Amino acid sequence: MIDLNKLKDNPKLAEKLTAKGSTADIDHLFSLNDSKNTMQVELDDLKNKKNEISKLIGELAKNGENIDEDKNKSNEINESIDALQEKFNLAKTELSGLLLSIPNIPDDDVPIGSNEEANIVVSESIYTQKSDGLDHTQIGELIDGVDFNKATLISGARFVVLKGKVAKLQRALIQFMLDEAENNGYQEQYVPYIVNTESLIGTGQLPKFEEDQFKVDDNKYLIPTAEVPLTNLLRDTTLNESDLPVKLTAHTPCFRSEAGNYGKDTKGMIRQHQFEKVELVKFVHPEESDKALEDLTDNAAQLLDKLELSYRKVVLCTGDLGFSSAKTIDLEVWLPSQNCFREISSCSNFRDFQARRINVKVKNSKNKYIPHTLNGSALAVGRTLVAILENNYVEGEGVHIPSVLSKYLDFSLIEEKN
Repeated sequence: MIDLNKLKDNPKLAEKLTAKGSTADIDHLFSLNDSKNTMQVELDDLKNKKNEISKLIGELAKNGENIDEDKNKSNEINESIDALQEKFNLAKTELSGLLLSIPNIPDDDVPIGSNEEANIVVSESIYTQKSDGLDHTQIGELIDGVDFNKATLISGARFVVLKGKVAKLQRALIQFMLDEAENNGYQEQYVPYIVNTESLIGTGQLPKFEEDQFKVDDNKYLIPTAEVPLTNLLRDTTLNESDLPVKLTAHTPCFRSEAGNYGKDTKGMIRQHQFEKVELVKFVHPEESDKALEDLTDNAAQLLDKLELSYRKVVLCTGDLGFSSAKTIDLEVWLPSQNCFREISSCSNFRDFQARRINVKVKNSKNKYIPHTLNGSALAVGRTLVAILENNYVEGEGVHIPSVLSKYLDFSLIEEKN
């Protein structure tokens, strides 16, 4: 949730919201907030008057004096309080809804643009970069490790069944990513895969993106990413400054309805309803969040380096930036079959946006302040698997396993079937 006072003090920030695609009426937002605050003052004044007249009625009654006139005044004040309270509640609800619908403000160094063409490539790390290779779906069939037909039979489109050594390779990737996260100081968590409405509001998926969620019932959803339960672990808490930074990780399945993406990447494992991720989440001091984003991105990039997969780092423009993010650096891995780089991790700095929504604070010896939150995928496991299949396939042999995974597996090659 944005800081309304910050927005009011700097009108130019509204231009950044527009660059991000927001159509919020900021002037109406300020007017509504002013009206709510005025009503709050009036309510407090009426309640004080009510308390005063209640004391007077008590004293008059104690002395046996007539209290009818004062009781009438008290009733009139009660009616005024009830009427004003109703108006105040309506204004407060509307204001809250509007604030929840406004995206985070982009950082100053985020490039302005309406689509991915405005994104900025900041670096590339190249190992091998084959082109026009087989698609991972073709390779999966050749090594008899990927079955989309059975998944469709069981569940429908955009699911997959992994078999034998490919299933083991996915499990090895998950363990490798978790081990690396622990080496980088993240504490592993096991979290629920179903969360409530408040949790999704806290991280910014609701109310704007409800159609992208898999709903279980009126107040329960399957998680779209471990970011949601991990971040909400600190909801409604006050940390000691010595607790910072908080660094958390978890492996979970992720569930997304992919509403609005039909016709895009419908073939294969690039965009599925269920997929695996290892997520990294940080809570840091506001002065440390820029460096924390660099470190978070490096933590994810190190995995690609160790797997020897070619990738690049890309700073997303305003039009490509997520709702809750102030700045995002994507890692894009090379896919030979598509002759291009594709996203495999998004590392984002949310500043105090999520922390305000989940009501987490930090106290030191002088005061309390709101920490900054960050998160990133380290990595999207399915897309990492795809990249290994496509980059490490050798015709007539099969898929060679990256050496860094040797301690997790008892094979170094997934052979082509006879």
